[in-house]
Amino acid sequence: MVDLETQLGIIKRGAVEILPEEELIAKLKRGRPLRIKAGFDPTAPDLHLGHTVLIQKMKQFQELGHEVIFLIGDFTGMIGDPTGKSETRKQLTSDEVAKNAETYKEQIFKILDPEKTIVEFNHRWMEKMDAVAMIGLAAKYTVARMLERDDFKQRYQKQQSISIHEFLYPLMQGYDSVVLKADVELGGTDQRFNLLVGREVQREYSQEAQVVLTMPLLEGLDGVQKMGKSLGNYIGITEAPEEMFGKIMSISDALMWRYYELLNDRDLGEIQNLHSQVDDGSLHPMAVKKTLGMELVTRFHGASAAVVARNYFETKFQRKATPADIRTQFAAPEPIWICRLIVDVVKFAKSTSEARRLIAQGAVKVDGQVVSDANFQFDYPQHQILEVGKNRIAQAVKND
Repeated sequence: MVDLETQLGIIKRGAVEILPEEELIAKLKRGRPLRIKAGFDPTAPDLHLGHTVLIQKMKQFQELGHEVIFLIGDFTGMIGDPTGKSETRKQLTSDEVAKNAETYKEQIFKILDPEKTIVEFNHRWMEKMDAVAMIGLAAKYTVARMLERDDFKQRYQKQQSISIHEFLYPLMQGYDSVVLKADVELGGTDQRFNLLVGREVQREYSQEAQVVLTMPLLEGLDGVQKMGKSLGNYIGITEAPEEMFGKIMSISDALMWRYYELLNDRDLGEIQNLHSQVDDGSLHPMAVKKTLGMELVTRFHGASAAVVARNYFETKFQRKATPADIRTQFAAPEPIWICRLIVDVVKFAKSTSEARRLIAQGAVKVDGQVVSDANFQFDYPQHQILEVGKNRIAQAVKND
């Protein structure tokens, strides 16, 4: 296996916390492959780049010779992780969770080595737990400790409801670590409480406690909030290559470096060198961003698709030509309400209500930028390209 110092450098890349680091060092010194666990509840059908921060770290562990366990929480997914929620989550049906889980299995191997990855489903052991075993698990932790958790504490103080099953979620996540005999569990910073509960649950079952490694939450296209579908600020890994490349090109120059560190395989020294060249003016940030876009599209769609996506972007936005797949052109009116443009002018929706829904879903873009404001005004020539979904694209032309 790789020497200790090199392993620590790779493992710590981008990490927020390793709790406790001395225990990780002790585990690594034993010279055996560690069991690395990361859990993903299949609450939506597709993964986005925010999810891949953890998967990228799993890949690094995998390349260091450790045993990686991708846990699909098809049982806990029906409960719903209460982390960061001000109200009880809507519970999913088993059919919804199963359908989403299948898509996860297909998507993760765009990053992980399928020959070296263990894929587990926690329904295998959770469905076998009888009432006695569940009560035994519940006895491993106290309500007082649960209420130390920020989101539970705030809801309790505001007299907002907390369902008993929500208390069970972190215990079940911890029990997953018991069954899988996890040496290390990975999670986002918002999972810190759940991950630490796992350490205590393992001790209660006479196991050595796992080390907790937290990774930052990747900001979405807005550069402010955590990437998520509900906010429309995400880049899905199954999105069309042109869509993915265009979204990457829309992020700020500052955010680009965070994406490089957390989503890229490049050596940190190489990334810092690129940063320095941009700072001193010898490299244009757009060129560096294109390289990032090419690398990420290549990962999920292949090298040829990445070339096509880059060419599409350059044709559409830099050379101001009309890409071949723009079949609709419209005479540019005076500044017009975006919903009225979508419905009356280009006829990409049947009603303004439908247009509003499309905007809320992040499906409407102007000049490659997601439109999140339903009151947005389209103003030619400042605005030229309208996209609704993946296949409906229209270009404004001069109104003669």
